[in-house]
Amino acid sequence: MQGPLPQVTEHGGGVWSLRVPIPDNPLGHTLVHVLDTDRGPVLVDTGWDDPASWTELTGGLEALGLSVREVHGVVITHHHPDHHGLSGRVREESGAWIAMHAADTAVVRRTREADPGTWLEYLARKLAAAGAPEDHLAPLRAARTSGRMRTLPGLRSALPDREIVPGELLDLAGRRLRAIWTPGHTPGHVCLHLEEEHPSRLPGHGRLFSGDHLLPGISPHIGLYEDPDDAIETDPLGDYLDSLERVGRLGVAEVLPAHQHAFTDSAGRVRELLDHHEDRLTGLLGLLATPLTPWQLAERMEWNRPWEHIPYGSRNIAVSEAEAHVRRLVKLGRAEAVPGTDPVEFVAV
Repeated sequence: MQGPLPQVTEHGGGVWSLRVPIPDNPLGHTLVHVLDTDRGPVLVDTGWDDPASWTELTGGLEALGLSVREVHGVVITHHHPDHHGLSGRVREESGAWIAMHAADTAVVRRTREADPGTWLEYLARKLAAAGAPEDHLAPLRAARTSGRMRTLPGLRSALPDREIVPGELLDLAGRRLRAIWTPGHTPGHVCLHLEEEHPSRLPGHGRLFSGDHLLPGISPHIGLYEDPDDAIETDPLGDYLDSLERVGRLGVAEVLPAHQHAFTDSAGRVRELLDHHEDRLTGLLGLLATPLTPWQLAERMEWNRPWEHIPYGSRNIAVSEAEAHVRRLVKLGRAEAVPGTDPVEFVAV
């Protein structure tokens, strides 16, 4: 039986978006953008590595009169599996190159080379240090013993063969696409500035493929950059806020994000997100009037549902986000660790 026709949106000026589904995910789909160049189509992201997603990606290209075998290159905004998942299969079918920022390429390489159990061990250790209760840690230890990690997404993601260099134009024949490094959601996230007049002559400077950095109705997850071997204390939320301001100054006419829909007022959306995080940091300072571990803080933070209804895996993400916010407060001198606490508690100062 034939499924629904692929959902393709034309954005003008040789740019289209394809809705590629993400299985069992409330986001629903990734918007894979197709950019026409003088050497053939280039994809911005590829979608999740799943048979239904592959069918939608290839069907969407066919609806444009293209074959996946014609794809000339793949530009990845960041390494997450709903963006980078199908890159390897596209390259196998077409011989296309894959480009990614070096910081995210390092994550892909580390993930490919590590024993799957290493990640579980590290995650259990991190969560214990954040104050997670024993009943939350037990399933991680059980999975470590049973080897159930081997099928999780991202373990065998394709290694890119080109590096996206911030500030430079990508080598795309007949197009001006400049890389803007926007760390925060991942250490190597990039937005891509199409420095060409808007096809509808909207006021502003070109268009921005924003990945997950700038979305019209969602604040992207900002958690800690996870590297078991890295002794450097990163500040992802600080990186994200700085990156937001940099993107806001571009003054683009339109934003083409990887989720939801295209939108115009990029500067207004940047202000909303900056205000959102400032409000959130202020709210966390109120919670930290009493010393709390990151886990206890996450339990008390406002999410899109009550803590008791947040699924197991999402709690890990929530705690990472709580830690990223606490780290920002510490770096700003507005909170500090309570000496001698184990697991460590933080308090407002």
